[in-house]
Amino acid sequence: MKTGIIVIDIGMTNKKVAVYDERLKQLDVAYRNFAPVSVRDSLGNDVPAHDLDGMREWFASCIKEFASKYDIRALSVTTHGATAVFVGVDGKPCAPCVMYTYEPGKEFHDSFHALCGSGDELQRMTHSPRFDSMINLAKGIYFVRERFPKEFAAAETILNFPQYWTFLLTGKKCYEQTFLACHTYLWEQNKRAWSSVAEKLGITGKMPSDFVGPCSAAGTVLPEVAEKLGLSAGVVVASGIHDSNASLLPYLAKGGGDFVLNSTGTWCVLMHPDDSCSSAVMGEDDIGKAVFFNRSALDKPVKTAIFLGGLEVDSYVKIFRRENSTDAFPCATMEDVRDVLRRKSDFVLPEIVRGSGQFPSSRAGISEGGKFFPYESILGGSAVPGILADERRFWAALVVSMVIQTETALRRVALKDGTAVFTEGGFRKNALYNTLLASVMRKNDFFITGISEATAAGSAMCALTALTGASLSELGKNIPIEKTRIMPDDAGDYESYKQEWLRMAAEQE
Repeated sequence: MKTGIIVIDIGMTNKKVAVYDERLKQLDVAYRNFAPVSVRDSLGNDVPAHDLDGMREWFASCIKEFASKYDIRALSVTTHGATAVFVGVDGKPCAPCVMYTYEPGKEFHDSFHALCGSGDELQRMTHSPRFDSMINLAKGIYFVRERFPKEFAAAETILNFPQYWTFLLTGKKCYEQTFLACHTYLWEQNKRAWSSVAEKLGITGKMPSDFVGPCSAAGTVLPEVAEKLGLSAGVVVASGIHDSNASLLPYLAKGGGDFVLNSTGTWCVLMHPDDSCSSAVMGEDDIGKAVFFNRSALDKPVKTAIFLGGLEVDSYVKIFRRENSTDAFPCATMEDVRDVLRRKSDFVLPEIVRGSGQFPSSRAGISEGGKFFPYESILGGSAVPGILADERRFWAALVVSMVIQTETALRRVALKDGTAVFTEGGFRKNALYNTLLASVMRKNDFFITGISEATAAGSAMCALTALTGASLSELGKNIPIEKTRIMPDDAGDYESYKQEWLRMAAEQE
């Protein structure tokens, strides 16, 4: 029976349980999606929440199946951010695990900031930008406090999402830096201390007191849990890690100089682990933007900028398919891009989730021939621009928008001349995007990378380090990261088009 390392990888859309061997080769994997459950808050609103029971049962069935096929030695959990579980004295969830995508409205945000400080103040203090919805974890906690007060009062402990699953396996309540430092408002990473926000929310007594780094063992699987899951005694469980930081870990382990990881998916997350940066320092131009500092698994600051690129592309492609009664994915060429850049008539503007991304005040929509079509009207079908009937023009304009947003994010993470940029995830398959990006930033080398499921692989590295004590550089030798350099092309009138795009984005504020 082969030795196995289990990774539970919880994304907002996809959940997976994977098995790796001791050389970080994936041996097995299972996938599943879970629909949200609806809960009603104290104001009578229906609120989407995570199906914790359904996930727990499915994870258990996967672990049990894999334990019958492999000699499982260690486990690790990686999850999306902005999510916590309220645990009662009985060790069970006592409040709904509300989805961070829920928008509670302006009055809620005003109330939070009146209590905790303005968005600018909090970004300077916690290195976390202000987001709408509940992408700042502190807002999600405040929401439960205000809208589910009895359930909040019943909570003995508030656990970050990876550490909740670790707790179910080991009985250990702990925290680690990668999750807390990721736009939560709860942590002052330079001081390694709870922020004044945590104090004002009255939760410092509910937060775990034990720090366990993501590459360290939180403990071993409880005997009764091991018996239920078919695991042997002594299976080591790492403390857990935030998913963006897990995807960064294989690149850190490989070394190789200064780089930015452009990790693309629903969120495009651009991370710059600059070794010359010993502490998190926000620039004034960063304030008010989706720019912040992650904390790596190596406990170093990682300047980060994010935007909802994948969500924007997926949303517009769905509309394109609806309007054209097709299942085909749109396509275009660099010549189509140059034509859009030359004409300066068609502009796809952010942000679909207003208040997010690199242009938080911009209103999403399409400007065509000087007429602005709000995204809401396009989505509802009440006002649809003609560009959506022109496949090549539509796709070229959408790709240009993604490149402008990516370039903006790259510059905000302190990209230097000569810094390599590695693009992974969904956009690595978008040849037009990659070619145009390399064409407009010629002082940097751009690569698409071929690592399979970097997030799960990074989490497996945490488990192996916790199990064996092996160094990350040693484990990095077992991870093949194929790099394909992107060759630049003629970018046409990109710079002048970009200036008009930026003007229009500001005009929609």
